[in-house]
Amino acid sequence: MADLKERLLPPKPASAINLRDSSYRPSASGRQPFQGVDVPGLKKRGQGLRSWIRVDSSGNSQIIEVDKFTMMRRCDLPARDLRLLDPLFVYPSTILGREKAIVANLEQIRCIITADEVLLLNSLDSYVLQYVVELQRRLTTRGVGDVWQSEGDELNRRRSRNFDSVFGNTSPDYLPFEFRALEVALESACTFLDSQAAELEIEAYPLLDELTSKISTLNLERVRRLKSRLVALTRRVQKVRDEIEQLMDDDGDMAEMFLTEKKCRMESSFYGDQSLMGFRSNDGGTSISAPVSPVSSLPDTRKLEKSLSIARSRHESMKSTESATENIEELEMLLEAYFVVIDSTLNKLTSLKEYIDDTEDFINIQLDNVRNQLIQFELLLTTATFVVAIFGVVAGIFGMNFAIPLFDDASAFKWVLLITGVTGVIIFCAFMRFFKYRRLMQL
Repeated sequence: MADLKERLLPPKPASAINLRDSSYRPSASGRQPFQGVDVPGLKKRGQGLRSWIRVDSSGNSQIIEVDKFTMMRRCDLPARDLRLLDPLFVYPSTILGREKAIVANLEQIRCIITADEVLLLNSLDSYVLQYVVELQRRLTTRGVGDVWQSEGDELNRRRSRNFDSVFGNTSPDYLPFEFRALEVALESACTFLDSQAAELEIEAYPLLDELTSKISTLNLERVRRLKSRLVALTRRVQKVRDEIEQLMDDDGDMAEMFLTEKKCRMESSFYGDQSLMGFRSNDGGTSISAPVSPVSSLPDTRKLEKSLSIARSRHESMKSTESATENIEELEMLLEAYFVVIDSTLNKLTSLKEYIDDTEDFINIQLDNVRNQLIQFELLLTTATFVVAIFGVVAGIFGMNFAIPLFDDASAFKWVLLITGVTGVIIFCAFMRFFKYRRLMQL
């Protein structure tokens, strides 16, 4: 990995080395050169070069420095598609199929996939380096489909010599280059999201179990942070899942992503036009050199030319229809495999969210139970305070400044306390019976 990182580091350009000398070199008048003037070694504003990692169909990688407009012309992409790859902006995961390229923004993997190469923004991120290594390994390793293809070529060489040389291979037994690159990008994104989901699960379940046993402010704060991370990760996983599902539901988008078929179709139409032009030139030469009657030769030539064009167009339409259906099925199976993976990750996060919700419900039930106990205790305390207040009322009545014969009896104080206490107990028991009857307290 270290050797690959050193090899993928962009070399220091000569313009950057001579930038200080050229920018601070005084002119003949003794003034510094104006920055807006096109001075050699200085880059114009908005024309900054970016370092890209290029991986071709053979697995060879190199560092190239290309500006934005050159990349737009090279891949035939609008500016808004290149903004999706800008690391300074945060965009949700997106897979776009264009005329000559596939723009993939899948977590750390932001790349442009064409029929012949993959272009990634140069980065020291470990996931980008792993993507490059894995893509090179799959491109340099000969698969089973290549072996079957070589055997089929040996067996069907005579049959396919006339058509394959012009129209290409009609039934490929292996995935094209752009699908391989897209598969590695999907695998990297799904693996990254699944690893983050697994780490979140490892951290979440012990914390939630601790919270159920001990409700504290610290544990509640940790669970709040955990839930925020879970919501953010679920949103990212859901976006990748929706993007894959949207591609699977639209056959037109999947057909648009088969770049090799488009390239072969363009080449076949180009070669067909060239052969037709050669036939016309040869036919014109024979008509001039040979004394053939113009009345009989011209209609025959047009009929033959028309029949050849109709046959070629029918063959191309049948071939494009069959290959499009086959390629859509191949891409659909590829997307379905990673749809299952990302859906499994989403199910993990959904189960974790449900566990957090259940824990919150359990905590709320515990808090409600404690709150009910406090209310019951407050009710008992209020009733006892009311009973004690009866003694205060009696003491206030007998504390008035008036004379009665009861004050002359020595045992009258005991009778007052006894009667007041019994009355308070009777009132307290009546309140408790009323609370039990109304189910306000569990007695």
